[in-house]
Amino acid sequence: MVLLVSGFAATIKANSASVIPRPVRLEMKEGKFLFKPGMAILADSDVAAEGRFFARSLAPALGFTPEVSTSRIGSAPHVEMKLVRSLEKLGDEGYRLDVSPKRILLTAPTAAGIFYGSQTLRQLLPVQIYREAKMEGTEWSVPCLLIEDTPRFKWRGAMLDVSRHFMPKEFVKKYIDLLAIHKMNSFHWHLTDAPGWRIEIKKYPKLTEVGSWRKASAVGPIKWDDWAHQEIDGIPHFGFYTQEDVREIVAYARERHINVVPEIEMPGHSQAAVAAYPELGSLGKPVPVLFNYDHADQFNMDESTIQFLFDVLSEVIELFPSRYIHIGGDEVFPEFWRKSARVQARMKELGVGSVKELQGYFTRRLDEFLTGKGRTLIGWDEILEGGISKSAVVMSWRGEQGGIQAAGAGHDVVMAPSEFTYFNYYQGDSAKEPLTIAPKPGATGWLLPLEKVYGYDPVPAAMAPENAHHVLGAQCQLWTEFVPDQKNAEYMTFPRLSALAEVVWTPKEQKDYPEFLRRLEVHCKRLDVLDVNYRKLAPEPWSRVKE
Repeated sequence: MVLLVSGFAATIKANSASVIPRPVRLEMKEGKFLFKPGMAILADSDVAAEGRFFARSLAPALGFTPEVSTSRIGSAPHVEMKLVRSLEKLGDEGYRLDVSPKRILLTAPTAAGIFYGSQTLRQLLPVQIYREAKMEGTEWSVPCLLIEDTPRFKWRGAMLDVSRHFMPKEFVKKYIDLLAIHKMNSFHWHLTDAPGWRIEIKKYPKLTEVGSWRKASAVGPIKWDDWAHQEIDGIPHFGFYTQEDVREIVAYARERHINVVPEIEMPGHSQAAVAAYPELGSLGKPVPVLFNYDHADQFNMDESTIQFLFDVLSEVIELFPSRYIHIGGDEVFPEFWRKSARVQARMKELGVGSVKELQGYFTRRLDEFLTGKGRTLIGWDEILEGGISKSAVVMSWRGEQGGIQAAGAGHDVVMAPSEFTYFNYYQGDSAKEPLTIAPKPGATGWLLPLEKVYGYDPVPAAMAPENAHHVLGAQCQLWTEFVPDQKNAEYMTFPRLSALAEVVWTPKEQKDYPEFLRRLEVHCKRLDVLDVNYRKLAPEPWSRVKE
């Protein structure tokens, strides 16, 4: 039988269908496959790396490392991984998992599909498989079943802001591991902003010598109308990633089939860079690295500043193989350019009559530069305002309209509307939650509970059907104004990311929130084992869900 929505309830207690994100097709069969000493993994040479990765992931809890072979093995029970080009109907990341008592056959048209199938297989084992020490007395078995699975979207992402609060390399790796478990494939790394520059650029050492330090951080509710008196903690904050750190993290992610998309914010949100090199600013005077929300300056549009940014991006491109390079482009403060004599002179030189036109000129220059390097520019939806090439990708954060407009103009789109994907928003009653970004007086929409994330559809209802193919997918954003450390970051991210993973993987018609909660209860036990400080589920899901 094929298990669809209602069928999962019959098997959840046996942990046989608690897979997140939910597979497209799952058929239960009789019997089980036992993982025990002497078993092996037979992997095609093209997917031997995925076989070895899977074996290493099992070894600590099993107490033995399955042998990985690319040649024939004996008749003992084994896992077989092989590429099958005829499965192209499953897409670049789909897979087929067939479990019988003597053999687990994992097939896919690409290595990525093999990797995602192995993540499903790992979830089918008891949750203790995620332990880092041998677990005595556990039967390591998976039920016999057949899964055919493929993601709905090809961009399944999560953004982590490390500018406002620096996160250590070890946590970034843990975050990537958690993305991999959820079959997410894009890690958007927000590396620079006004409160801190977090990536080493060898040509410009002051970016980290000066720009990675600030004298304090903002605490307490945001004073929207009185930035100068925002409460601060008086504790210096600092940190950056060396280029070797970056290479290590990129390689770590690549092994898990995750693309790392770097973001270098420009021309706004650039005060940390201007603090390091004041001549880059509109006003041409020293400013501090931002510690509250009272922006003091941003990049000017001099040709020397544009060349500086080309130099920075050249080093970034060497570190990141990603096709996509994110240039920010959001929340440019027009008053800085309007009151700057040098920017006004530059506008006259270029023959542009407004600051929007000036930003459009700047974005087009960056677009041409990145295209010439074989890369694709991606930016927040404000980049639409000045005109960009058809190849540029738009990340729609100010609601869905930017994405609708961009797709209508022929641009590919990543949906990231704050209402549904900003994980720095409250998850419940603000009086009972950690302090996070507070609403402006009278503002609404700053609450993002789990159910709202799960209910999101990345293809807006208002989008013309013929433009829907431009929606690459969606991603969550974790801005860290009030996220001072990794445990707080985990709390804000999980289990909402588990819900988003299903949004971007599972067909829309197969989503079912009560049934998702059933699987999530088991999945949270995995998060417990992985020492993830997730927000605990309300106690009532089981009692409220109808069988």
